[in-house]
Order: sequence, then structure tokens, then C-alpha cells
Amino acid sequence: MTITRIDQGPRMSEAVIHGDTIYLAGQVGTPDESVTEQTKTVLAEIDALLEKTGSSKNHMLRAQIWLADMADFAEMNAVWDAWIAGFDAPARATGEAKLAAPGYKVEIIVTAAKAG
Repeated sequence: MTITRIDQGPRMSEAVIHGDTIYLAGQVGTPDESVTEQTKTVLAEIDALLEKTGSSKNHMLRAQIWLADMADFAEMNAVWDAWIAGFDAPARATGEAKLAAPGYKVEIIVTAAKAG
């Protein structure tokens, strides 16, 4: 089975397609912005990558969300809930983790199926 790598760099690819499954790299927003702004940026990046790989948020299988501080759970969820409204929600997990840089507050990793 063919493996296709999208926006591949020396360290990672932004997305990998294997068969009809799409794996997105963890997406982060602009450091030091609010949780709301970072979440909006991340979800826009996810939308763009899903489109680029032949999928959409309606075909998401799983989302893994990492927050630098679980106190931001409600703020992140407000943006997520508005973004996912009207679409089929994926399986989802949310946890707290020390992210790659101190200014990052949210990182989201998505697995999706190809559309069609």
C-alpha cells in the first residue's frame, strides 16, 4: 500500500496518507495568543490539511487534544464546539501536557478517513 507524505520537512510531515487513512501532525497556534485564538488557528490549519488530503472534518475519526493547562478546557471547548457543530464528532481525548514551547497552549492531532 502506498504512503503519501504531505508538506514533508527534515523532521516531520504535516500529514501522512496510508490507504484511506489520514494522519495529521499535531497542529499549534501562534505562541502567547489566547487559548481561544490558538484553538481557532489550529482548527483552521486542520481544515486546510484535511482539504489538501482529500478529507474534511466530517470524516475525522479521532482527535487528541493537549492543553498546557486543563484550566483552559472550557475556553478551548467553546471554540471546538462551534467548529464541530453540524458535523459528525470524532472520538476525542483531551489531556494536559507540557507542550513544545512555553507559549503554546493547545495542540490538536487528528486522524481522518479520506472522503468518498
